Amino acid sequence: MSTATSAHTPSEPAPGPASQVRSPRRGGMAWRYFGDTRAFLTSPQLLLLQVAHPVVGAGVEDHSDFRAEPWQRLIRTVGSLGTVIYGGQSAATAEARRLLDVHREMKGVDAQGRRYHALHPEAYHWVHATLVRGPVDALKLFGKGMTEEHVAEYYREMRDVGRVWGLKNHHLPPDWESFCAYYDAMVEERLEMNRSVRDVLDELARPQKPPVWWVPALLWRPFAAVAARYALLVTIGVLPPVLRERLGLTWTAKQERRLRRFARLVRCLMALVPPPLRIAPAMFLAYWHTHRPGTDPRTRRPLGESYDE
Repeated sequence: MSTATSAHTPSEPAPGPASQVRSPRRGGMAWRYFGDTRAFLTSPQLLLLQVAHPVVGAGVEDHSDFRAEPWQRLIRTVGSLGTVIYGGQSAATAEARRLLDVHREMKGVDAQGRRYHALHPEAYHWVHATLVRGPVDALKLFGKGMTEEHVAEYYREMRDVGRVWGLKNHHLPPDWESFCAYYDAMVEERLEMNRSVRDVLDELARPQKPPVWWVPALLWRPFAAVAARYALLVTIGVLPPVLRERLGLTWTAKQERRLRRFARLVRCLMALVPPPLRIAPAMFLAYWHTHRPGTDPRTRRPLGESYDE
């Protein structure tokens, strides 16, 4: 595989035929765990991990509207991911092609003079890898965690999601153990501080008010202060220690105790929520993303419904 600084444009991913790659099945491990509400608590950390990759960070800095419209960006991203997991084969394939089209022209030269392309397989796979790992870590912190058997099946299904997105077999580690080795090596060798990382941390520290009239500024300010405190606590606390040190983020024993107390509170509250309701927000966003005005009628199927061609 060529490096992210290669002078030529790498071959980009491309969704394979529907008969070869399949979206997650209804009721499978990816369906049960990916959209769990507890995983949303670690979503800022996933964004931080993604933009710490030099190619992703440069692409976000040059081509994204994250700084101007963080909430709109968040809703679009969550809706897109939910579509691939919960929307069924037709919607997942259509969304994968849309993502490739969106990222195809995202290329340029970063602040260090390195050429980049958003569809470089290493960067594209790294984004996928953070999404694979995120729910596993979140459920370990905020719940009982997944069994080894469930993790293995979950990874097999999420590996198929990577194939739907256009990644090739040789880009994807064959099993969970090799995936973890790949993930740890990427954290150790490839991630770095950059402008996009600072932007994410700044937004977490001072979150903008959602662009809706029914959230008045006077109520948003005290809520934002509390939300920022815990968002930063979770985001920094679950980062790999080697990356925390590289990014210059402090982490104390007091912060660790505070994170553990917050995690216990979340575990107690989520124990009262039936498992199907834990993924209800993700499924709602997937339904909205595939059925809102202007979407392709051919993708408007019941969530999780497959199709044969």
